[in-house]
Amino acid sequence: MESRGMKKWRPFATMPEQYIGLKEVINNQLEVDQPVLTEEQMEQMNFTLIEALHRNKQVYLTYYKKGQIITETGFIQFVDSLGDVFIFIDEVFELKNKMRLSELVDVRLA
Repeated sequence: MESRGMKKWRPFATMPEQYIGLKEVINNQLEVDQPVLTEEQMEQMNFTLIEALHRNKQVYLTYYKKGQIITETGFIQFVDSLGDVFIFIDEVFELKNKMRLSELVDVRLA
């Protein structure tokens, strides 16, 4: 039920253009290229993922997303090397995350 005269709330509608531009400049400065891994590094990460999965060991996952390198801690739940997919449970939020193996930069047992 919307009362008359009530305006629909529009987030950021009043944000001046220069701030939007500035934010983009700042974001672009933080961006990095995705590191290129060797076959050997990728195999090693795969082994570590599978070991973590079978032994239910916690891992530090470092991955590349939208120009940034991010590290998270979690438990591996599923690995599909051929499908370029794995699922991990985020320790902090206890959420399941599906991720591409090709986005991984590093995996270490915690």
